[in-house]
Amino acid sequence: MRNLARRYQDTPPGVRFISIVDKVLNTGKACSLWPLQFGLACCAIEMIATAGPRYDLDRFGIIMRASPRQADCMIVAGTVSVKMAPVVERLYNQMPEPRWVIALGNCAVSGGRFYQHAYSVVKGVDRVIPVDIYIPGCPPRPESLVDGLLKLHDLIRKESITDRPRHERWEAEHQLPPEAAIR
Repeated sequence: MRNLARRYQDTPPGVRFISIVDKVLNTGKACSLWPLQFGLACCAIEMIATAGPRYDLDRFGIIMRASPRQADCMIVAGTVSVKMAPVVERLYNQMPEPRWVIALGNCAVSGGRFYQHAYSVVKGVDRVIPVDIYIPGCPPRPESLVDGLLKLHDLIRKESITDRPRHERWEAEHQLPPEAAIR
């Protein structure tokens, strides 16, 4: 489908067809987001509270999944250690395309307060996998996660089927050896 869209993206009927297909596909993707339940530290408690009845993510079409093979969004909540980084990368690679990543909390965004005094903390999960939405805070409130998910909805609605997949762009930008990329 992507190759067909790229071939006809410069013709007027092709532009009209691609805009209609983009609108239908992106609305479907944005309104049925299935995040992977994957908490690493204290931010996971806030993520669990967000999925509870008080904030009710079901009204946005967001249903938490326990398997990476059925999820299209990974919420990395908490400190990513050097030992856990390959596991995070493996779970990301097991998710089907298209997939998105949210970094929840200061530790997932930049290593947080533990990065300066611990040798075993990764300075942000974006050193391991591509991140689409960053949510700072220690720990961030459930309202921040809901706001981040709504921003992810907006990001999904702006995508086009003619675009190159995000993980290919990220891998082209990060051509470091795995050990150097983590620290």
